[in-house]
Amino acid sequence: MEPTKQEILAGYGRARLELRAYLEGATSADLRRQSDGTRWNNEELLFHMVFGYMVVRVLLPLVHIVSRLPQPAGRPFAAFLNAGTRPFDAVNYWGSRAAALVYNRDRMGRKLDRTLAALSRRLEHESAGSLLRLMALPYKWDPFFEPRMTLNDVYAYPTQHFDFHARQLTLRRPEEPGAY
Repeated sequence: MEPTKQEILAGYGRARLELRAYLEGATSADLRRQSDGTRWNNEELLFHMVFGYMVVRVLLPLVHIVSRLPQPAGRPFAAFLNAGTRPFDAVNYWGSRAAALVYNRDRMGRKLDRTLAALSRRLEHESAGSLLRLMALPYKWDPFFEPRMTLNDVYAYPTQHFDFHARQLTLRRPEEPGAY
């Protein structure tokens, strides 16, 4: 069942609070420590989690346009993007490493705040009908991308991505009392 606008917005709010708690509770050494199951350190992975929201903000205009085209129109575009999965993975990895130098612990919280504010404003203005529009997506790029996703799914995606990667952090979870 598709999440409601309120559930999506609640997820955004929770992610904002969790990111702040991770950043406030981590030492510099904690942030430099390797994450679990990725090649990123914790700070780079935290940025990558923020980046998921940034990607959706850029993706939304494309989804709005392509989802209005006849159904088969988006499939070749998604297939083309799927064919570029290997270069995408490299850009995704190195881009997150480099961007974490700019959007480090001091800046990434504010970047997430601005991004979530923009996403929330857009979501509030979406009609029930627009949220049901479908688009083919490059499903090989991310385990949470499906071959076809509704606009609602796209709005919900970055919180799924955030929660998945939060389990790979080697930081104390915000709700855990002890150190990692």
